[in-house]
Amino acid sequence: MTDNTIIYDIGNSRYINLTNACTLKCAFCPKFNGTWEVKGYELKLDHAPRSAEIIEKLGDISTVEEIVFCGYGESTLRLNELIQVAQWVKSQGGRTRINTDGLGNLANKRNILPEIKGCIDALSISLNAQNEAIYKKHCKPGLANSYQALLDFIELAPQYIDDVTITAIDGLEGVDIKACEAIASKLGVKFKRRVLDEVG
Repeated sequence: MTDNTIIYDIGNSRYINLTNACTLKCAFCPKFNGTWEVKGYELKLDHAPRSAEIIEKLGDISTVEEIVFCGYGESTLRLNELIQVAQWVKSQGGRTRINTDGLGNLANKRNILPEIKGCIDALSISLNAQNEAIYKKHCKPGLANSYQALLDFIELAPQYIDDVTITAIDGLEGVDIKACEAIASKLGVKFKRRVLDEVG
């Protein structure tokens, strides 16, 4: 196991662990249940990596399918670094995706989508619940009005990013996968069912 992992590979994708800070305290997140490990990688960071360090560690990206901003934290909380690295990846001909909780606009107090347009190819947004009560139960947001902000972000996203998918985890108590899929259909985005405790 490698400590302080900034870059890690799962399948044919290379992941960037940009921050451990998050806008949620999800009850199902392993880091709140005693482990920071994913697929043998230890994702607890001892510092916030700068853009130059990340780019150096990414190495040759021509061999991977995509670069994914996803660790045990919310990457949009370090928006400047995210954009700088994503722009570099695009300059190298790479494909980029952010796995996000969809609260980037709320946390940054502005619409960040115009800023990531052009350097981010895809968004995977964690919806995780069909209503606010279930969302609060499982995701434990730290910011007021998070669920509505999440829905607003999902609705806005396709205006800026061509490939938008929302996800929900099958196996969480009270989560109605069909209802979550209906939200995706209503908002004009794709839907992916995830399975509890399966990563990658």
